[in-house]
Amino acid sequence: MLNKNHPRYQSLVYRDKIVKAHENGILADSGMIAHGRGETFDYLIGEKTTYNSQNTIDVAACYFLTSKNPVLSVNGNTTALVSEEIAQLSDLLDIPVEINLYYRTPERIVNIEKVYRDLGVKNILGTDDDDFIDTPDLDGPRSPVSIEGIKKADLVFIPLEDGDRAEKLYALGKDIVNVDLNPLSRTAQTSTVTIVDNIVRVMPALIKSVEKYSDYDNSDLQEKIDKFNNNVNLDTAIHDIIKRFE
Repeated sequence: MLNKNHPRYQSLVYRDKIVKAHENGILADSGMIAHGRGETFDYLIGEKTTYNSQNTIDVAACYFLTSKNPVLSVNGNTTALVSEEIAQLSDLLDIPVEINLYYRTPERIVNIEKVYRDLGVKNILGTDDDDFIDTPDLDGPRSPVSIEGIKKADLVFIPLEDGDRAEKLYALGKDIVNVDLNPLSRTAQTSTVTIVDNIVRVMPALIKSVEKYSDYDNSDLQEKIDKFNNNVNLDTAIHDIIKRFE
């Protein structure tokens, strides 16, 4: 039983979700380490969504609304923490969810698929019944992608750190929207739009932004996209961290 009076209660809630996801065959062992690493960077940014991060979330919403074939790529950590929000965004935009795992096993695929099926996601790709094709110049278990999903996508949502895949997909001309608490990671540095924030705060905010900007003209959305520079965004994120310790 988690103590709601604990000063780190919310953090303990997310840790508990991670532990349960591991017990339920959704999360690989290394996923628990990745979560802890992310918490460290969350401390550095003050465990809050900064003004810069909110602006980047708005830009990401504009990218989603102007893309022809966006895809939500998910892994075990994302599923453990924000599966409901992923399902909500998938429904809001009518776009697929694609399972892409580094430590891929048939059991994990089945368990993750069930989570999204139970949440009402209609189009789930990356299952063992899917048709795959390897990503050019990308070795390893993340290389195979769904022909109907990431392969033909013009925008791929990659939550959490995944540098080699982000790099290769970006090189193929795809826009990459990434959520990464570490602004210095290869994923952050490679992506088109890097949201330097915690995925548990990003997803609800992204849904609100998509709802807000869905009434805007495409020209207005494109104007906001054109004004955005990811290098400036990352520099600002780093300086936001530095300012907290001055």
